[in-house]
Amino acid sequence: MMRTIDLRGRALSPSELLSAVPRASAARAAALDTARELVAAVRRDGEDALRDQATRFDRVEGHALRVPQAHIDEALSGLDGDVRAALDEAIARVRAGSAAQVPEPRDTEIEPGAHVRQRWQPVARAGVYVPGGKAVYPSSVIMNVVPAQVAGVRSIALASPPQRDAAGRVHPTILAVAGLLGINEVYAIGGAGAIGALAYGVESLGLAPVDVVTGPGNNFVASAKRVVAGDVGTDAEAGATEILIAADETADAALVAADLVSQAEHDEQAAAVLVTTSPELASAVESALSEIAVATRHAERVAAALAGPQSAIVLVDDVAAMESFSNAYGPEHLELHVADARVAADRYTNAGAIFVGPATPVSLGDYMAGSNHVLPTGGQSRYASGLGAYTFLRPQQVIEYDAAALAAVADRIVALAEAEALPAHGDAVRARQR
Repeated sequence: MMRTIDLRGRALSPSELLSAVPRASAARAAALDTARELVAAVRRDGEDALRDQATRFDRVEGHALRVPQAHIDEALSGLDGDVRAALDEAIARVRAGSAAQVPEPRDTEIEPGAHVRQRWQPVARAGVYVPGGKAVYPSSVIMNVVPAQVAGVRSIALASPPQRDAAGRVHPTILAVAGLLGINEVYAIGGAGAIGALAYGVESLGLAPVDVVTGPGNNFVASAKRVVAGDVGTDAEAGATEILIAADETADAALVAADLVSQAEHDEQAAAVLVTTSPELASAVESALSEIAVATRHAERVAAALAGPQSAIVLVDDVAAMESFSNAYGPEHLELHVADARVAADRYTNAGAIFVGPATPVSLGDYMAGSNHVLPTGGQSRYASGLGAYTFLRPQQVIEYDAAALAAVADRIVALAEAEALPAHGDAVRARQR
């Protein structure tokens, strides 16, 4: 079901380690050109383009693109009690986890009368995207909206695809969570076009452009973020999900297999990778997968993901090689099933989120850990972070000097201005010394 890659006895560079398990990059590359066309159409033709794309991709026509408040209220009133209790708990936990991501302002006195204040300013308006294709993701509403609210964003628009079997409405559970969080600006639009609509606005819908676009999605959504980047801020390009499990001989094969399947059920392009020092564990995981994968609801999807080139069991010589492989790969989700996992976590530096020990599965982070599940994929965790309150904050420096403090450094400013052949810079300071 999963191929095995044996790297034992080989000293590999980071680039060689990275190429050992290729990602599903061909689909992402093909999606970029399509996403560029779809975004351009929405920017040019607005609502007409969105309706055309809904017909083509969602097979929905004539639906309300701007969701009426009555639909949100109806969805909230019809929400199952157990689901609501779970959502309320998840909201509280993510709110607490996000609060830790908002830095306190600081005032640094360089010298008497010379102050530099560091503050963190929220963007005015955010657009969040919630997917609705192979699965329904009310949890993604929480993961996007709550950090924005914690950061202090005052205006939030939410977009999610219209559902064909619901007469073009957004899925009711997604609408219900929007209602729980006080979001009343919701649009039944999906895919790359939705990202373009949030970024550039659609006047006929009353959709004003946002400052930041966030949220997970398929390759077209991720590619659309790349298209609009520079015109608006974006989070990391969260494409098809990834899990890498680093495990030694102490790991429980059944738990490892269950966690690989849990992520493979997302999408046929999902990456499920096990790197281990133990051939015996690798064999036991293969055996467990043969039973678990065929019995799960989305067995065909799981089988396709596990058999894909982006998934593998990787054998390495020792703990150091296991750490090197993981850090080169830079997974979205990293699980550590190793002895002294808490200590080992410090050596695993490149991951969107790290799940430490056998009682901390990725599923916990998807819903109830208090962490955020919108994370960088495709190796971006080597330089990018997951979504958080900081995604919606801009660090700003506020500088204030009095006349005496400026006078104390005036000659040095003039000297540097002359050295850079920018004498007017110095003149601006001299003008204040008269």
